[in-house]
Amino acid sequence: MPLPDSGLDPASWLSLDLVPNLGGDGIRQLLREFGSPTAVFTLSHAALSRVVSAKAATCILESATAEKHAEKLALSLKWLALESNHLVTLADDDYPSQLLEIADPPPLLYLKGRRELLNRSAIAVVGSRNATPGGVQNAEAFSRALSDAGLTIVSGLALGIDAAAHRGGLAGAASTIAVVGTGLDLVYPARNKSLAQEISINGLIISEFSMGTPPIASNFPRRNRIISGLSRGVLVVEAALASGSLITARQAGEQGREVFAIPGSIHSPFSKGAHHLIKQGAKLVDDANDILSELHWTHSAASTAAAKPTVTANDLDDPILLAIGFDAVTVDEIAIRTNTATHLLAAKLMSLELDGRIAQIAGGKYQRLSG
Repeated sequence: MPLPDSGLDPASWLSLDLVPNLGGDGIRQLLREFGSPTAVFTLSHAALSRVVSAKAATCILESATAEKHAEKLALSLKWLALESNHLVTLADDDYPSQLLEIADPPPLLYLKGRRELLNRSAIAVVGSRNATPGGVQNAEAFSRALSDAGLTIVSGLALGIDAAAHRGGLAGAASTIAVVGTGLDLVYPARNKSLAQEISINGLIISEFSMGTPPIASNFPRRNRIISGLSRGVLVVEAALASGSLITARQAGEQGREVFAIPGSIHSPFSKGAHHLIKQGAKLVDDANDILSELHWTHSAASTAAAKPTVTANDLDDPILLAIGFDAVTVDEIAIRTNTATHLLAAKLMSLELDGRIAQIAGGKYQRLSG
C-alpha cells in the first residue's frame, strides 16, 4: 500500500535516495517506521540506528551538510524541472501497482516521457545483445503485434533483442517502456541514443538510479526485476545460457509472472537459453496469439498478423531459400546443396538479402529470415 506521505516534496525523497549506504531496503524500513522522508531528516542518530545500521544513520545526518550531497541534489532537481521528466514514489497514487507485488519495490523511480504508461498492462520482451537477424526480426514482429493488441512492451534498452522490442512497441498502439541501469541523464549504450530519444517522446524511460549513475555491471541484474515486475509475463526471444535474460525470466517466475520462449535452431548458441527455459516449464510460443491466449487477453485477430513471417509461393519454390533453411550456412554449403558454382550464387544471394529474405551474419554465413 502507498505510504502516508503525499509525495509532494520531491527534494526530501531525492535527498533520501542520494544517501550512501542506505539502499532501497533501508529507505523502505525508514518509511515504514517514520512515515516520510521529511520526518527521517529530523531524527537523532539513536532513533535512526534502531531501524538502519549506525553507518547508514551517520550518512543520513551528514548528508544535511555534505557539499557533494547538495550538488547531487541540485542536479536532480534541475533535471526534474524539465517538462518531460518526473519522479514517482511509493507515496504516489500512480506508483505502478504491479511493482507493489514484488519483494523489493524501488522506493522511487525516475521517469522520462509518458508517465501514464506506468500502469498499463504490459509484457516484457528480452533477449541477447548479440542477436541474429532472425531473432531481431522476431522480437520486432512479436512486439508490434502485442503492442497493437494493447500490451505495452517493456525491455531494457540494450542492443539486439531489446532494441528491436522497443521498435516494435513504438510501431504498435500501446508503445514501450525502457527500464535502464543508469541515471536518466545518461544513455547506455550510446548507440541507442536516437532510440532513447524516440522512446522519451512516444514511450517512457524509467530508472531507480539517481542522476549521474554510470553503467555499473551489478545494476543491470537489479533493473531486470523491474522489467519483469512491471509485466504480466516475459517473452525470451533469443538468449545464450549465460544471458541476463535468463535472470529476468527467473525473477519473473519468482514474481508469479508467466514466462514464454521462442524456440530456435538446436545448433545456435543463441537458442540454448530459450530451450533451457522451455525445459524448465516456460511456454513455447511461435505466434503472438499463443501469448495473448495464455494471458486470456481480449484482442482483434487482425492485430497479430505481423507476428508471424509470411510464406509466399516463391519461397516454397526457390531452391536457394530451401537450401539455406533457418540454420546459418556458408556459401560453399549452399553451393553443394543446390549443385551450383559458388561464383554464380553471389548475385542471387545479394538479391535475397536486399529483399530481406536472408541476412549475412558472422563468419560470412547466411541465414534465412522468413518463410
